[in-house]
Amino acid sequence: MIKLLLTLGGLGLCFTLSGQVKGYVFEDNNRNGKKERSEAGVAGVSVTNGVDVVQTDARGYYELPENDDQIIAVIKPSGYALPVNADNLPQFYYIHKPGGSPKLKYKGVSPTGKLRKNTNFSLYRSEEPDTFTALVFGDPQAYTKEEIHYFYRGIVAEVEGISDIPFGISLGDLVGDDLDLFGPYTDAIRKIGIPWYNVMGNHDMNYDAGEDRYSDETYESRFGPNNYAFNYGKVHFIILDDILYPDPRDGKGYWGGFRKDQLDFVENDLKYVPEDHLIVLAFHIPLSEPDGDAFRDKDRQRLFDLLSNYPNTLSLSAHTHLQKQDVFTRAEGWKGPRPHHSYNVGTTSGDWYSGKLNDQGIPVSTMRDGTPKGYAFIRFDGNRYAVDYKVAGAPATYQMNIFSPEVVARGRRTPAGIYVNFFMGSADDVVEYRIDNGSWKSMKQVEEPDPSYVRDVLEWDTTPSLFPGRRSSNPVISTHLWRGTIPTDLEAGKHTITVRATDRYGKVHSATSHYTLADPVD
Repeated sequence: MIKLLLTLGGLGLCFTLSGQVKGYVFEDNNRNGKKERSEAGVAGVSVTNGVDVVQTDARGYYELPENDDQIIAVIKPSGYALPVNADNLPQFYYIHKPGGSPKLKYKGVSPTGKLRKNTNFSLYRSEEPDTFTALVFGDPQAYTKEEIHYFYRGIVAEVEGISDIPFGISLGDLVGDDLDLFGPYTDAIRKIGIPWYNVMGNHDMNYDAGEDRYSDETYESRFGPNNYAFNYGKVHFIILDDILYPDPRDGKGYWGGFRKDQLDFVENDLKYVPEDHLIVLAFHIPLSEPDGDAFRDKDRQRLFDLLSNYPNTLSLSAHTHLQKQDVFTRAEGWKGPRPHHSYNVGTTSGDWYSGKLNDQGIPVSTMRDGTPKGYAFIRFDGNRYAVDYKVAGAPATYQMNIFSPEVVARGRRTPAGIYVNFFMGSADDVVEYRIDNGSWKSMKQVEEPDPSYVRDVLEWDTTPSLFPGRRSSNPVISTHLWRGTIPTDLEAGKHTITVRATDRYGKVHSATSHYTLADPVD
């Protein structure tokens, strides 16, 4: 820190002006977290103070402007790994808050004291193939320790000890307003056994903060910056807090969007990212929602403008407790050479841990659009990607649910239909069906609630005695539902329904069900 001493009227008065944060990014060969003389710096690595981004010189040295409320972070380069702490959280940042966080209901950052002489960051050389897979969770959102237990047994235990996955990420709402649950949440995540990145959600905030910049103080104390970036292979990940709190329109609640300093960070970061790389954005609130003014338009537009030279992009979000694929084109302000795919990921908490209890005593928690709770695998190959959704507790092949009547009157036309909820589906997909060994026919995408989910909710409302668990939320329109007619001019008896769905990546999924034709009873 640069100190300037002034003498006024013979009195020795001194004060500190903002100076420079400086240090080295180095290859930590002995992995002790300290830069030894024998350990070389790593050149060309980006380092940020949350707004400015600079790159290290040939010696691995950097300098950044300093202030008294910032987080200095290295942007992990490809070919290197970060150290992790006991909770498997990557250690890529240093919090500089000499005065600590403001006093809030939930504890923030303790005073960090005087800035270090050198703020160094260690890296480990690591093989990083261009082909890899990331594990993605939406909204663990536990409100109680019991729900943390549901999260662990229903989701984490299924991927505990997973191999060949270099890292995972949670897309916000790590907990449900009780920030003391950050500890139990990280205890659960740690057991997966891989480095884990986190995004801040609206239920992870300090609600008693008077300004947006203080709404993340407890989150920072546990997870570090909520705006950061890292590289893996030919993919550049940018993680952002897209919750404006309090809502700048009326000072109440929150609104989706970004502060100027956050978008300045994105602009400065992208200066050092090759245009042929895939840019993956991860935030909590999706860039658009079906109802209401959920996102500040000017912020989305500036983000789109900053990405206009990148042909390969993907954004990930959660928040809605639905699963949805959006595509942004020039009509929505996207200026890139290819449309932008925004994937709103189904949640690990499903419909907020509601619904009947399964054989393990865990809520089934199917989401309101009929998507079962689960998580995603994103498989990267260079600057291309493909997404697989994994339903919790089910085989990987379970990608759709078929609904049809149990029995239909033979020879009579029926307004009933065969419905297919293809969980990862979108308007770009092709869904077909056939009856028995008949010819394949196209199904029509429809905007309706999933009848399977409607049936499940009605069961709660028509039962003469309560089920264990908590009633599910009311159904909403599903964006991935298809309908076909029911042939009734076949022989009486059971008939097989076969469905095949070809997704946006060219992968074909299939499922079967059946219905029975019976002679009418007059």
